Amino acid sequence: MKRKLSDTDFSPTTFSSFTLDPRLLQAIAALNYSTPTPVQLSVIPPALEGKDILARAKTGSGKTAAYLLPILHRLLASKDGDSSGSGGGEAPAAATEALILVPTRELADQVHKVIEQYTSFCGKQITAVNIARNISDSIQQSLLLSNPTILISTPSRAAIHFNTETLSLSSLKYLVIDEADLILSYGHENDMQVLSGALPKGVQTFLMSATLTDDVEGLKGLFCRHPFVYRPDAKEEGGEGEEVKQFYISTGEDTKFLLLYVIFKLKLIKGKSIIFVADVDRCYRLRLFLEQFGIRACVLNSELPVNSRLHIVQEFNKNVYEIIIATDENEIMGDEDEDDEDEEVEEDTVMEGTEEQPKKRKKKSKKTKARKRDTEYGVSRGVDFQNVTCVLNFDLPLTSKSYMHRIGRTARAGNSGMALSFYVPKSLYGKHRPTSVPSSVNDEKVLERIKKQQGKLDRELKPYNFDMKQLEAFRYRMDDALRAVTKVAVQNARMKELRNELVASEKLKRHFEENPEDLRHLRHDGEIKVVRVQQHMKRVPEYLLGKGKAAGMGMQQGGSVPFKVGSSRKAARGKGKKKVAGKRKDPLKSFGRKKK
Repeated sequence: MKRKLSDTDFSPTTFSSFTLDPRLLQAIAALNYSTPTPVQLSVIPPALEGKDILARAKTGSGKTAAYLLPILHRLLASKDGDSSGSGGGEAPAAATEALILVPTRELADQVHKVIEQYTSFCGKQITAVNIARNISDSIQQSLLLSNPTILISTPSRAAIHFNTETLSLSSLKYLVIDEADLILSYGHENDMQVLSGALPKGVQTFLMSATLTDDVEGLKGLFCRHPFVYRPDAKEEGGEGEEVKQFYISTGEDTKFLLLYVIFKLKLIKGKSIIFVADVDRCYRLRLFLEQFGIRACVLNSELPVNSRLHIVQEFNKNVYEIIIATDENEIMGDEDEDDEDEEVEEDTVMEGTEEQPKKRKKKSKKTKARKRDTEYGVSRGVDFQNVTCVLNFDLPLTSKSYMHRIGRTARAGNSGMALSFYVPKSLYGKHRPTSVPSSVNDEKVLERIKKQQGKLDRELKPYNFDMKQLEAFRYRMDDALRAVTKVAVQNARMKELRNELVASEKLKRHFEENPEDLRHLRHDGEIKVVRVQQHMKRVPEYLLGKGKAAGMGMQQGGSVPFKVGSSRKAARGKGKKKVAGKRKDPLKSFGRKKK
């Protein structure tokens, strides 16, 4: 069948034109997918022919379907005895034929769910198992003994099971390395070497990556044989965030909190947002701060159990929460073009809990060194956050690459989005110690690198301007909220969340059934007091806004916010004084006067 593909314009080809298995087409129709994306149009035909694939495609472009649909089609054809789709001799009745490697547990769970959707009409012909989940080794071994058709794993888990001989790769036909540019960045180099030596000949390999880095080229030489290479056309060449409008704000450390309060309380940004912060404590501090004003948010970080993190992402995608406050501990994606020596202080805040530690250290990092963090956790890449309107960098990332991956959470699947970044000028760094973080010391340098990077992609970062004079009217409320969110309050918030996790833990379910008193004591233990929320803080007084509604405030062209909604506060007082004076007397002025 002839296919007409243009470098700049893709014909409205349907999935049925790929001659996929009818059961897969039925699942695609049930998901209401109509037109294939550019990466699917380019990758699926050569993949069906059995060619190795090296594809550069951003998250949200449909790359998961681009490698899953050809693999599922060929697996079904092999099981149905169709020699035209088997690609070689038939595998044993029960054998693992496809291995999908991903860098993070969140992405593993996401891929597993997509497989379940596509195989919903295939009965039990194809089974898929995710061993990247946080389950015991014995359960993982029992799952592997069932010889699933498709195995989803992180490289480290796959290498462990291969070394202990609980995973056999002798019947493998398909290997997928998703987010290939992150695999080595997350420290899986040794694991990939182990797995490469165990692969049988003739395995079809898919390397899917957002960027074609030297690491990806190394994996290409290790796993691929003359692959079909897909690169996006000129329209997509910018990679992640092509439809993202990017803005930045120069601000003091405490003013960050003031801006955040005003932005979300007055709904200057509408829709769902992801706020990136520097560390875990910052997550809870920011959530407690926003709660003072009745703004609901949830936190996402590497210290939370995997199941909790996956649940939070699901709740966010279901619109239960509109704001996620996330850390990005595994954000270092390689060397910058410029000198990195000045960034050693920031690296210390991100690399806590890993084997390699920078030589220059802050005393603060020693306190948190022992905290256990999940090295296979990742938020800025891979995880499918749906319908994100804004990515807000409350704390700037350490590198321009991390910035690109963060803003890739918005403007996906043809939608537009916005990225807003706060940066602290060096002259203001350390001026407000309670809200200061070490990673802000080089914000100016990082911002310049980001501007340079975006400039190469013909994109512009614009200033996001406020009328700071009127903004100051809200500062006393911000100060009240910050005073309430103390270090003890942050610690108590983390303790309370830990207790909730213990109560809801599946691992402890049996223990609590056998020891109900433990559960009763845990539930009825003394209430952990976090922060007393002052009810009046949830309401914005009219005198702070003047006349008009906050909903009238919005982004203007050029990144300016018309913060002045109506008449000024002073004018409002002047105009209202004459009208009100005749109707209502001031009781304080007449107090104590004798009646005539």
